[in-house]
Amino acid sequence: MTCLSVNINKIATLRNSRGGDFPNVCNVAKDVQHFGAHGITVHPRPDERHIRYNDVYELKEIVYKEFNIEGNPIDKFVKMVTEIKPTQVTLVPDDINALTSNAGWDTIKNEAYLKEIVDEFKSNKIRTSIFLDPKIELLESVININPDRVELYTEEYAKGFAKKKYDVINKYMLCANEISKHGIGINAGHDLSLSNIKFFKNRIENLIEVSIGHALIGESLYFGLEETIKKYLYHLS
Repeated sequence: MTCLSVNINKIATLRNSRGGDFPNVCNVAKDVQHFGAHGITVHPRPDERHIRYNDVYELKEIVYKEFNIEGNPIDKFVKMVTEIKPTQVTLVPDDINALTSNAGWDTIKNEAYLKEIVDEFKSNKIRTSIFLDPKIELLESVININPDRVELYTEEYAKGFAKKKYDVINKYMLCANEISKHGIGINAGHDLSLSNIKFFKNRIENLIEVSIGHALIGESLYFGLEETIKKYLYHLS
């Protein structure tokens, strides 16, 4: 079984669009866990346009399954993560003005920087993952950084799925297999959906976890949140 972590950023976006506290992100997190998801993911950004930093502290008291906090390790983010001590932290190289995550780390250029941050989080007993493009040339630097896991950035896979899924999946398979040989676990996320998740899961045999937000929340408008989560769990089993 590949684990499903549900990113609830879009719930916060909906709440923020009208002010107030509806829908309430903590209540949704409770429901997501009750409906069978294995964890909750949040990705606070410096402008707090969806999940806010105070949301993350409140969610600490609510999330009883896996808690995954994603983000660019600026000082404020590092302080929050070390205080909350979630199950997992996923380091993402977000530009401050980026609409959404749009690239993995250049682990060659940022090797020393990432090594220092990964070591700090691991010393606090926080499982640490880094957001990574499926590029085999990054392998040596990833091994040197030595995160617990990598999260493969799957936008390229999602965009190519309809017309060239067999071609595009190959680089993900190669990258995942080589990284796994060095004891580093494989997560994946970004633009995965009900239409493409099963093919990906079946070919990345060592896939531990996927983090899905935008598509899952959108699909829930048609199927309902509980039923959508059940559909993902079926595809990931």
